[in-house]
Amino acid sequence: MFPGGPFLRRIVVTGALAIASGCARQAERVAPPPPLRPSLLLVTLDTTRADALAPEVDATVTPAFASLVARGVRFTQAYATAPTTAPSHVSMLSGLYAGEHGVHENGRHLSDRVPLVAERLHELGYATAAFVSGFPLKSPFGLARGFDLYDDEFGGGKSERSSRETTDRALAWLATAGARPRFLWVHYYDPHEPYEPPEPFRSRFPANPYQGEVAAMDHDLGRLLAAFEAAPGGRGAGIVVAADHGEGRGEHGEMLHGNLLYQGVMRVPLVVAGAGVKSGTRSDPVSLRQIRATLLGLAGDGADGSLLAPGAGPVLGEAMQPFLNYRWQPQVMGVAGRQKLIRSGRLELYDVVDDPGETRDLAGTVAPDRALARAVAGYPMPGAAAAPAASPSGEEERRRLASLGYLVSGETPGAIPEGAPRPADMTPLFADLDAAALAFGGGRYALAAQHFERVLARDPGNLMAAVQLAACRSLLGQEQAALAGFERARRIDPRSVEVRHYLGLHHLTYGKYELAAPLLESVVEAQPDRLAAIEALAQVRVHQGRLAEAAALLERAVPLSRNPGARLVEAGLLRMQLGETGPALTALERARKIQGAAFQRHLELGVLYLSARRLDDARAALDRVPPDHPAAAMALFKRAQVSVLLGEPDSRERIRAAWERADPSTRKLIAGERLFAGMVP
Repeated sequence: MFPGGPFLRRIVVTGALAIASGCARQAERVAPPPPLRPSLLLVTLDTTRADALAPEVDATVTPAFASLVARGVRFTQAYATAPTTAPSHVSMLSGLYAGEHGVHENGRHLSDRVPLVAERLHELGYATAAFVSGFPLKSPFGLARGFDLYDDEFGGGKSERSSRETTDRALAWLATAGARPRFLWVHYYDPHEPYEPPEPFRSRFPANPYQGEVAAMDHDLGRLLAAFEAAPGGRGAGIVVAADHGEGRGEHGEMLHGNLLYQGVMRVPLVVAGAGVKSGTRSDPVSLRQIRATLLGLAGDGADGSLLAPGAGPVLGEAMQPFLNYRWQPQVMGVAGRQKLIRSGRLELYDVVDDPGETRDLAGTVAPDRALARAVAGYPMPGAAAAPAASPSGEEERRRLASLGYLVSGETPGAIPEGAPRPADMTPLFADLDAAALAFGGGRYALAAQHFERVLARDPGNLMAAVQLAACRSLLGQEQAALAGFERARRIDPRSVEVRHYLGLHHLTYGKYELAAPLLESVVEAQPDRLAAIEALAQVRVHQGRLAEAAALLERAVPLSRNPGARLVEAGLLRMQLGETGPALTALERARKIQGAAFQRHLELGVLYLSARRLDDARAALDRVPPDHPAAAMALFKRAQVSVLLGEPDSRERIRAAWERADPSTRKLIAGERLFAGMVP
């Protein structure tokens, strides 16, 4: 029993509660704020072989990477998910294999349904920025989601920029003040053919310009690491540096990358450093797709599959570009322990520890690990992803990719063609295919045609080569040769969307609108987001006088276009021609908002405002028409009309100015305008 009776007991208990409450309030007042999450840096080195960086080359060649390795954990058996820029980067940022996220080659547009690591880090309070250096990672392809800043401007219509330029931009961002933790992704594109390192690296590596490109990139990596760690929040930051894929350099018959799955293009350098990361070396197979979980783990937002956790299960990869583009066998690989299994028409098995050059195929003599064999056999084929990527939409996109050596298909084969060759058996064609892409992207169509002819002589079922050869003939003005080429392509695949697309463009170029229309209609039906076909069909509809359909197609193209303002202007002018004032105004107002100072349709906008009796808006629009505009006389006439309707005191002067500048047809309009009665000179 409590001593002192119930009254005293109440006093004591109440006092105790008050003291406890006061202590709690005091604890709330003095409790420190929750610690900030660590800043994060992801650096991706395009086309960089694992043996082009320290410690697999002398530390003096790539000292920045060597320094990072010394204080981080290095993975000696890290693998790309695909030997191509876009698929590999999507895997790093999404945590998915290409068979899951659906981007199997450059030029494909990632679905918005695939979540990216920057989106999650942004939710966690990070300031996010990305600086990319190559066209395959431009924002329209889908990786910009979650970034406050996505810097992908290369200037002058270029398709890439140097590591020096990209680093300078990233350092400028780092110099901006801010208390939030940062997530910075920097992508370097330098070691691409042609290898042209800047000085002094050109002179240091005269016999190996590829290594010179890597060394130059490492120099800028050093600048970036120093600035990042010196910036607020940089101390104790998490750092991940990885290549997206390697370069063949002649191994297994592949000079560049994208067509095969051997170690030179699939094994990549990878290091993780930061507070709590114990330095050392890991030799178990890991995948670049684990980078997403690793970044989230470093941020304190635990996710399964981090590189810093023990590995589990085989590591997989694919090379689907030859299947999608050339109709060759699809390729899947898996690595478990020391075994690497490749499936491409038949199985290849290598011991990558004893035989890192993959010179001894053990298939048929050694049984592959069962889990490895199951994983490779169960890898999803293109078209099976839950959120499939969209096809390359515009011809400009395809041309820019070709200028970098990437031919891109616009469709996914429904099945493996009977008798499809193995890419490993087609290596003699790689040089012609690479040269054809570069020539086509550079507008050298005659040279591209020569290379495509050589490819077809060896591989008559190569649909990409057949279509591109016919397109070259069309662009060279060789109408009949082009038609014969398209017929050849149609025989390879009668259902091909690519054949119908390019044949439709051919007929449009030569004014055969009734032939172009059904082809382009079928393409748009099969691929509703194929921008080039939508725009081409809009042109056909204009020539057919079906202006409302043309306007609707252009409006459909707006969200797909890299130049949405231009599409809105075209649609608005068509709506204006149809007398649809409201829709025309909506389109031109949106275009003006997008284009800003580049907008040049103030006269048309003013006329529409006048028609809608929005007189103040009409006055403002017409006042923006420059004096040297080709239709300046019409602008003065319309401005005089607005002036009279608004009752401006200088209406007579405006009518006189319009009369003096008017051509004969405009003078007739001025003379007949009832608003001007008694005021015409």
